[in-house]
Amino acid sequence: MKYFNVAGPCIEGEHYMIDATERLYDELMELINSKQYYVVHAARQTGKTTLLIDLANKINKEGKYYAVYCSLERLYGVTDTGIGISAIFNAFAIALENYQLPFFEKFKDNIDISDFLNAFGLALSRYCRKIDKPLVIFFDEADCLTDATLISFLRQLRDGYINRSIAPFPNSIALVGMRNIRDYKAKIRDNQETLGSASPFNIITESLNLRNFTQIEVENLYKQHTDQTGQVFEDEALEIIFGQTQGQPWLVNAIARQVIEKQLKNDYSIPITAKMVSEAINTIILRRDVHIDQLLDKLKDERVQKVIEEVIMGEGDDIDFFSDDYSYVKDLGLIRDNNKVIEPANPIYAEVIIRVLNNKEQRILETDARFSEFQMQKYYKNDTFDLSLMLQDFQQFWRENSDIWQNKYQYREAAPHLILQAFLQRVLNGGGDIRREMATGRRRLDLCVEYLGKKYPIELKINYGKKYLERGTGQLLNYMDILGCNEGWLVAFDRNAKKSWEDKIYQKSEEKDGKIVNIFGC
Repeated sequence: MKYFNVAGPCIEGEHYMIDATERLYDELMELINSKQYYVVHAARQTGKTTLLIDLANKINKEGKYYAVYCSLERLYGVTDTGIGISAIFNAFAIALENYQLPFFEKFKDNIDISDFLNAFGLALSRYCRKIDKPLVIFFDEADCLTDATLISFLRQLRDGYINRSIAPFPNSIALVGMRNIRDYKAKIRDNQETLGSASPFNIITESLNLRNFTQIEVENLYKQHTDQTGQVFEDEALEIIFGQTQGQPWLVNAIARQVIEKQLKNDYSIPITAKMVSEAINTIILRRDVHIDQLLDKLKDERVQKVIEEVIMGEGDDIDFFSDDYSYVKDLGLIRDNNKVIEPANPIYAEVIIRVLNNKEQRILETDARFSEFQMQKYYKNDTFDLSLMLQDFQQFWRENSDIWQNKYQYREAAPHLILQAFLQRVLNGGGDIRREMATGRRRLDLCVEYLGKKYPIELKINYGKKYLERGTGQLLNYMDILGCNEGWLVAFDRNAKKSWEDKIYQKSEEKDGKIVNIFGC
């Protein structure tokens, strides 16, 4: 019985999986057939290893080439070049044995491993001389290599590549990892240094990114489960899954596993509904599995902060899409470029990013007397949520605590947005949902509170003067039109330290185009 896998590479016959021929296959085979050396990069848990192992198996079955998948993950943290090259040597020897390729047992014969500047390249050349087909290699986790080990490894590959007309060498080599080739360079030298004319990177002809699943691929993956068990995913459930994950492979598998194994206890007679999927997504967000925790641990990195803070606040009109910071955060899988607008890679990551960044504040608020279950009941009246009353209380809270709390934040520029959302999450805990619309260029953050089928649109904006408030009002009206609401709330934070709180804190309501706009100054 197959199942949805969320730990390690998928195995044909054991797990539901998307065939390698559906993801990058044509592009990779074109590079292999033209004898190219190239890079494949993608964020963690996007199916790189599954793809490479599947592809290597298919290539070996087709019989034109010998293909080897070799993971370099065990070299993480190794800084000694001699030890590093020796470990690469041994890892590849084991990979040859695993595939039972001809003469695998002779790969180390008559090679002086102590000559670590030449040993691996020499061994590859001699091995290619012995075998009767061209060799294709996928070096996975190549970005685990550090400093001098990385340089030595790549120089030996480069030397073999440029001398292929003289001495046999692998037909095609892929360096596979989470990072793009420009980040390999940044990792081993600063901007002022050069690796000289014999750069080990100048043999790389392509850098390919492994994309997420398409909506059709998600449906095909789930259809494998339906064909095996008879259990169907309702159309609305499929729409929510793709919308919330944007096809991120680990999330796609994790949601299905949560519903089928945890919620339904493998009862295949029950169709999978949108409500079940929403519950599973909420569980995954709150549980923060290892995959999500590893990803979001990167939020502490200053390079990540520069980009994510602009996404939260809606800033970044002039962001450099060729900058190392942008490339790094995108390669991590935290963001995506949607027509030159940067936004979280998917709504689930957007939700978790905010929850992680304001996690400490949420815990503090849990112990605050004003957030007791009894006190919070005042916001709920006759099946409605009194957002205006909550924002009045937040204004007082902000006045009393903003100086202390903002200074605690690493993400200080986004602190107002994060603290309000912590406040809002605590009030709504178990009683409603928050939808977040984050992206650069908006110059505000859109929120929508949903409670018992009713929607409450909110705009968060930094107040730099009258024209910014006018713009914020227009943006809120547009957001209200999208949501089909006749009432909305604009929260404007004034960061001018010279202004008194009496000038900053205010509330007013205006009627615009037949709609009510409630403005709260903070």
